Amino acid sequence: MCGICGFINRDGAPADVALVRRMNATLTHRGPDDQGDFVQGPVALGHRRLSIVDVSRGHQPMRLDSSPFTVVYNGEIYNHRQLRQELSFPPQRYRTTCDTETILAAYECLGTEAVQVFQGMFALAIHDARDNSLFLARDRLGIKPLYYYSSERLFAFASEIKALLAHPDIAPRVNEDKLPVQLALKYTLDDETLFAGIKKLMPGHLLQIRQGPVSIRQYWELSYEPKSTWNSLEEAAEEFRDRFDASVQARLMADVPLGVFLSGGIDSSVIAASMSRMVDEPIKAFSIGFAERGYSELDYSRLVADHVGAQVREVVLSPQEWFAAWPRMVYHEDEPIAHPSSISLHFVSALAAREVKVVLTGEGSDELLGGYERYYQTLANLRYGRFVPQALRRLASRAIDYLPDQCVGKRKAVRTSLVLPNDIRSLYLDNYAAFGRKSLLELLPDRFHDSVRGRMYDGFEQWMRISDARQLLDQILYADMKTYLHELLMKQDQMSMSASLESRVPFLDHRLVEFATRLPVNYKLQGFDTKRILRRALGPSVPPPIVSRSKKGFPTPTREWFRGAWADPMRKLLTGPKSLVHEYVRPAAVAAILDRHQSGAWDLQEEIWTLGNLELWLRIFFDGQRPEEALPLPGEELACASSG
Repeated sequence: MCGICGFINRDGAPADVALVRRMNATLTHRGPDDQGDFVQGPVALGHRRLSIVDVSRGHQPMRLDSSPFTVVYNGEIYNHRQLRQELSFPPQRYRTTCDTETILAAYECLGTEAVQVFQGMFALAIHDARDNSLFLARDRLGIKPLYYYSSERLFAFASEIKALLAHPDIAPRVNEDKLPVQLALKYTLDDETLFAGIKKLMPGHLLQIRQGPVSIRQYWELSYEPKSTWNSLEEAAEEFRDRFDASVQARLMADVPLGVFLSGGIDSSVIAASMSRMVDEPIKAFSIGFAERGYSELDYSRLVADHVGAQVREVVLSPQEWFAAWPRMVYHEDEPIAHPSSISLHFVSALAAREVKVVLTGEGSDELLGGYERYYQTLANLRYGRFVPQALRRLASRAIDYLPDQCVGKRKAVRTSLVLPNDIRSLYLDNYAAFGRKSLLELLPDRFHDSVRGRMYDGFEQWMRISDARQLLDQILYADMKTYLHELLMKQDQMSMSASLESRVPFLDHRLVEFATRLPVNYKLQGFDTKRILRRALGPSVPPPIVSRSKKGFPTPTREWFRGAWADPMRKLLTGPKSLVHEYVRPAAVAAILDRHQSGAWDLQEEIWTLGNLELWLRIFFDGQRPEEALPLPGEELACASSG
């Protein structure tokens, strides 16, 4: 919906309005409809608005008459109209019908406990004029971003890291402690970012700052126990369907046009089917594909659009457009991009933004309901790995080494418990990492090796231990909800907002999540049957091929692109004289990765993608290069095709 930023000078020095405006200007793409700022004493707040509810009013920063509280806020509170009826707040004090005003009313009535009654997605900051304190809060699942920086002199916050870097006291520094895990998993496992000193307020947390230290506490937690009981999967599926439809209905709240991202997978398809039953006119759906037929899902999205009577708009992306936009998307994401599909997401967002301001998307279903293949693959590996003696594992590993690299059997065998140690770090984290620990020891200089051998994955296993889940699948799902899902949500938010488009995620309504986490694990995953309750509850609403097809995960043809016309630009990017990544990785190891991929012996597209993102991130945020100049392109110079 919007972008927020602000700071408090902890030494009491008066805040500079020009400074908060500079920070705010970096967030223009998040809110092109309006802007505002507020300065009082050492405190400054900034806001960019994308008008969704009460379009003509709702200017921020907002303050109620005679109130000491001023708010800047990003998100949507879907139950704000209901709250107006329930709060002990004088109706005559309201001046708008927007949810921002309801946040202030709830805060006056309930204080920091107001977040407990909000249903929706939000990142907010409230200034209390009585003591110049700040209160920050982030929604339960982390759908909306909120970053902060804290030192003895300064506390600053923002929706995006680039706004923090606009403050002269905040200099970009690489967080080398987190670099190994970033290269492995493409995200961090805690509240730190790849910028040293810049942190993210974790989902479901509050932050308060007065004269003393920053205080942070958790107000909501995922819980997997005790398990709820039903007489049958069908009975549970009926309740799931009712809760899901209620979530979709709530997310249709808007005073502007809405649409849906339609990929042809089951998650977006059931959202489209549910929406189509709730509105009088054909829904607007937006899809993306590639000229490479093996990577395009447009046939499936068209099938769903015909089934639900949607008006579908499509964009077919060329490699030239994709590569030209890549550096700009690194700028928008602030950190190295985890998934190539992020760039595709920007283009479909730009397509949708021509007709709507809000879209519904399918993020969260897989982490909630066990939808990824890696879940059942890992469980099977761990189950059967118990019966593989260590001596046999060593023997099998030596035998497999003799197989040629081109052998499909070798590629599969090296990812199983026949070869790998029978633990989560090897069979789940290393196995699905861009760079496993062994590869990182070859890639990284010696100064990183202690981290790789020691604590690199500790954060994931700590999340598993913290969970109240008793079964392994639930423990993995919990850790993924705290880590991997957070990265997906940042991708969804930042790529859609790069085109000034708001995205909403029905699968992450916290009431639906609280229901789903307590489902028996076999209602989520049984054998190779993923997301069982979703298919049972909502499968009949979409064409049968959508229910039965395996998950594709929005594939991108980077394997072919990195071997074809874009092989030389990637080599120049990563091994040329201007490459910055060599300060953090061994140049010979990078060259070997490029050579092996181009030979066709191994598919190393993910490794090349990960290194390319690190290089572009270093060039843009540390070397000061313009995104349009950061990536060498083949042939003539191409203008960046992104908007925003």
